[in-house]
Amino acid sequence: MNTLAYAGPGPWVLLFPFVWAAVIVAVVTVLRRFGPRRHRGPWTPRVDERSPIALLGHRFAAGEIDEDEYWRRLTVLEEQFGRTSGEKGRRS
Repeated sequence: MNTLAYAGPGPWVLLFPFVWAAVIVAVVTVLRRFGPRRHRGPWTPRVDERSPIALLGHRFAAGEIDEDEYWRRLTVLEEQFGRTSGEKGRRS
């Protein structure tokens, strides 16, 4: 009597490692593509252009306010709203 139970698993067993490797690669790719980004790679976090801190920066860049007024208002806004992750370390 020659059935599959006694003939062994056959050559298709060799495909299982490739299937698992493909599943692991797919999971890692999906997590890296859509998962949270933690300051890696060339990506920069998006800053809301309508935030008070961004608007203050635009006013300073346009010359509407001077540097002293910019820093004074920025410290007040940081206390109330906090800095976004994209603006850390820019104050010199």
